[in-house]
Amino acid sequence: MILPSVIVIGIFVYGLLGVNFWTSMTDNHSAAQAADQEPIAFVGLTNYIDLLLTEQFRHSLANLVLFTLAFLIGAMVTGFVWAWLLERPIKGGRTFQTIYLFPMAVSFVASGVVWRWLLNSSQGEGASGLNRLFQLIGVDLLQNPWWNNVTFGILAIALPAIWQLSGYVMALFLAGFRGVPEELREAARMDGATEWQIYRRVIFPQLTPVVMSAIVIIAHMSLKSFDLIMSISGASNYQTKVPAIDMFVFKSGFDYANAAAVGAFLLIIIAFLIVPYLIHQHRERTR
Repeated sequence: MILPSVIVIGIFVYGLLGVNFWTSMTDNHSAAQAADQEPIAFVGLTNYIDLLLTEQFRHSLANLVLFTLAFLIGAMVTGFVWAWLLERPIKGGRTFQTIYLFPMAVSFVASGVVWRWLLNSSQGEGASGLNRLFQLIGVDLLQNPWWNNVTFGILAIALPAIWQLSGYVMALFLAGFRGVPEELREAARMDGATEWQIYRRVIFPQLTPVVMSAIVIIAHMSLKSFDLIMSISGASNYQTKVPAIDMFVFKSGFDYANAAAVGAFLLIIIAFLIVPYLIHQHRERTR
């Protein structure tokens, strides 16, 4: 019964991963080679080394680290705080949850179009978006070039990502909070624990699986972010380049070897994040 699934996964997942790694170790850098009009030679790890020695790719990796950290920390902290505030039933809480979760239903492409206008870098008389808002309320000091900043422009792209996914993190933490049995809270109160001690000693330890799941989901989404960045800044902007954008640019120029090498880099980075989590989950289930 499972043989058809094993065959399909073997071919279209692991088989194509093998093809990708093989392509990344060849000199397939031109349209003629891609069309089998010129020979392709095996070059080993040369493409990987050349990419790491390129300043532009190192800039993409640095942007990826900044984006991942900002996206992860921002979404986790924002989602956790709202879940903590909404843990107890309050008037209008359900309505707020629905509204706050709504951005998750919007595609990154659609939200990127809106945020491209909000994060417009024009300042002064020609300002629009958030810069115009800052101008109207008299805080011109907050006007900035947003994603056009060469060093930290990628952090501006993290803002719409946090806005879109923090509601999902809130929902995860709410489920975690409400999954803690009320009996545990009552037992802690009878033992003389304060509310803070109940959260610290009873509730927060119960949220460890939720935290791990949220970190893995948000982190792997940030590592392969593409559509949001493309919608806001495009593929040609040095300021917001990340490896996924590089892969698209290489592939569009028939540089299949470097495109495959970038894809392999992303796979290795994601594996370092996912594999320890899967091992931890397996150990928890087999205890």
